[in-house]
Amino acid sequence: MEVILKQDINGLGYKNDVVNVKPGYGRNYLIPQGFAIIANVSNKKMIAENIRQAAHKAEKIKQDAANLAAAIGDITLEISAKVGESGKIFGAVTTLQISDALKAKGFDVDRKKIAFNSEVKMAGQFTATLDLHKEVKHQVKFEVVGH
Repeated sequence: MEVILKQDINGLGYKNDVVNVKPGYGRNYLIPQGFAIIANVSNKKMIAENIRQAAHKAEKIKQDAANLAAAIGDITLEISAKVGESGKIFGAVTTLQISDALKAKGFDVDRKKIAFNSEVKMAGQFTATLDLHKEVKHQVKFEVVGH
């Protein structure tokens, strides 16, 4: 079943994307929640017109995301956590902590746009991926240190 997404959905696609989903997922979840509409001919034409009109605005948003990625650059964030004897931290580092560390440096990145390759449960150096735009991804390094 083809649907047109009305908003970004993590793991599925971005706003105005035409994606193929299982019929039950589309009919029972995406459409009733207002996350998607059925991808018929008239809806595809409507979305194409909206995309054409919003192309200039979208280019500015993409440029802003690229500028933010360039401004963040190669900084290394420092996240402090309570560390046990073996170097294992109590709990785990979350996207909220990365977002707060970026905010402290003057960069406003929503925590929902931050992802880790694996759970961070040890002290050491790690990398987080910032999904700033569907075409702009940025890697930011962070170090977990004990306090």
